[in-house]
Amino acid sequence: MPLAQEQVERRESGLLPRMSRNSEPGYIQPVKKGFARHRICEKVDEHVEGGCLRPERLGIIGLGAIGGSVAWAATRAGVSRVVGYVAASEDGSQAQRAGAVTSIASSPSEVVADADLVVLAAPPKPNLSLLDELQDVLREAVVPVTDVTSVQLPFLNKARDLDLGGQVVASHPFCGTHESGFSAADPTMLDNAVVYVSDIDAGDETKERVAGLWRLLGASPITVDPAWHDQVVAWTSHLPQAISTVLAVTLGSDGPTDGPMGSGALDSTRLAASNVEMWKDLMLLNQEQILRALESFERHLQLMKGSLQRSNVEEIATWLEKGVEFRKGLSQ
Repeated sequence: MPLAQEQVERRESGLLPRMSRNSEPGYIQPVKKGFARHRICEKVDEHVEGGCLRPERLGIIGLGAIGGSVAWAATRAGVSRVVGYVAASEDGSQAQRAGAVTSIASSPSEVVADADLVVLAAPPKPNLSLLDELQDVLREAVVPVTDVTSVQLPFLNKARDLDLGGQVVASHPFCGTHESGFSAADPTMLDNAVVYVSDIDAGDETKERVAGLWRLLGASPITVDPAWHDQVVAWTSHLPQAISTVLAVTLGSDGPTDGPMGSGALDSTRLAASNVEMWKDLMLLNQEQILRALESFERHLQLMKGSLQRSNVEEIATWLEKGVEFRKGLSQ
């Protein structure tokens, strides 16, 4: 059974949180508070409820902004061996010079063979390919595997198709930067960050080892339904990225060329500078949910355009007031 269908059936039976919308399309919230927030790790020398099990050998494939930050934070947290692999040799050299890793492997399979927990931190589609490439060595090593991608269902479905579901837990750290490469890594990036984690068939020990890693690195893991996760991030992360990109393209092609850009343009197009390889994968992997969000945005944009065409002061003021109310609410 496809995971999405299974999640729907589990949600209807009351085993998973439901989602509800208010009167404004695009607003999604869990109705039930069923997510387990773990406290940030304080103990690393014993395996206890809400504590951490420090891995002895952590393997990280991909040493960009997130992967590099995970490696660096793990080294600083006292993980004795952090083995990295990255296709870009310069990122690997920088990671070694910074002390973020203890060694650089010559291949992804070498990372797995030398680790008791593996983090796939490549871009989204390469991560899926890595599951294919490494499936035999992963089964042989029987190590827990997680990722750092903001779309979870494709990763978990791939793991299930390869009969690796018992070893794989999806992770999405809510932190980062629009910059890429190890030069954008920061050993404190995960401090107090929320990490959404989900799985299909992983056992309790596997899930706790992955959650324990995030607590060790200073983050707070929250267990969620992957279908819920992918729908929410389509609205709150992927839609803003798409809008920022289109705004940047519009300004570049049709905007003024003989004057400075105002702070509004600079702030609103910040996301447009994000990593292209990562975002083209994310948009296609979460295509259905992003299209729904874009359709809602287009509908609202057309409504606001109509208010402006009619010179309707009251309607324009209402649009602006609703925007102010929503944005202020985010800070509360």
